[in-house]
Amino acid sequence: MHIPVLQKEVLEHLDPKPNENFIDCTTGEGGHTLALLEKVLPEGKILGIDWSEELIKSFKSQVPSSKKNIILVCDNFANLKEIVGREKFKSISGILFDLGMSSWNLKESGRGFSFLRNEPLDMRYNPLNPLTAEKIVNYWSEIEIEKLLREYGEERFSEEISQKIIQARKFKSIKNTFHLVKIVSDAVPAWYQHKKMHFATKTFQAIRITVNDELNNLEKVLPQTIEILKSGGRLVIISFHSLEDRIVKNFYKNQAKNGLIKILTKKPVEPGREEIRINPRSRSAKLRAAIKI
Repeated sequence: MHIPVLQKEVLEHLDPKPNENFIDCTTGEGGHTLALLEKVLPEGKILGIDWSEELIKSFKSQVPSSKKNIILVCDNFANLKEIVGREKFKSISGILFDLGMSSWNLKESGRGFSFLRNEPLDMRYNPLNPLTAEKIVNYWSEIEIEKLLREYGEERFSEEISQKIIQARKFKSIKNTFHLVKIVSDAVPAWYQHKKMHFATKTFQAIRITVNDELNNLEKVLPQTIEILKSGGRLVIISFHSLEDRIVKNFYKNQAKNGLIKILTKKPVEPGREEIRINPRSRSAKLRAAIKI
C-alpha cells in the first residue's frame, strides 16, 4: 500500500480550503493528490502531473467519481507553465512537489530502478526519453561516469567504480541490474559492503538522476512556480537527498531576498520516529515551504 510521506505536514503547510485550486507536480500513486482533493471539494480542482504514463492511467482508474475535480497530465514537470496554459488552470493556491521515487517504479515498473531485482538497466520514468542507464554504463567515457557518480551520487569510490565499469564492459555488455551490482561490489572494499546503506545505492541514484535529468528539471521548474502561483499561494517541496534540498533551499533564499516569497520553514520539516517506523523510506525526507507575497 502506498504511504504518502509527511502527509499531515503537507496539508498543514499548503492549508487547502474548499473551492481552491492546487497542483501536485508529482502525482505518482496519488496519495497526496487525493488528500488535497478531499479538502478542496466541492468546486476546487487539482491538476496532477506525472512523467509516467502507467501511473497516470492507474490513478485515473481510481478517481472516476471526482473526474471533474481532477485533471491528470502525463508530462515532465519542467514544462509546468506550458501545462498550466494548455489546461487553462487558473487561480492556483498551492503547488506540491514530492521528489521521492514512487514505490511503483521500484517494485513494478521492471525498469531497473532497484538493485534488489534483476531487471534491464533502463531507469527511465518515461520510455520516450532516449537516454537509458544501459547506454550510460556501456557507452559513456570513464571520465563522464566518474563525474556523475561523484557529483550526483556523492560516491566516495567513484573512480574505482567507473574504472571497473570500463573494464567489465570490454568483456561483456552491462545489460542488467545484478551485473552492475556485481561490478560495484568488485570495486569497493569489503567494509563498505557491510554498512547500513547498500553499497550500490549511490551508484544507482547517480545514474537514475542522470537518465532523467532530475536536478536540471528541478532548477527549470522552480522559477515557474512563482510566476503561476497567485498572491498568498503556497509552495511545498519534499526532497530526499542533499543535492535536491540544496537547490530548493538556495531558490527559497534568493526569492525571499528579492521580496517575492516568505519562507515558512526556517529549518526543513522531517518525519518523526513513528512515521519512519511505519514507512522507512521516509527517513531522508525534508519538507520546505514558502508563501508568495
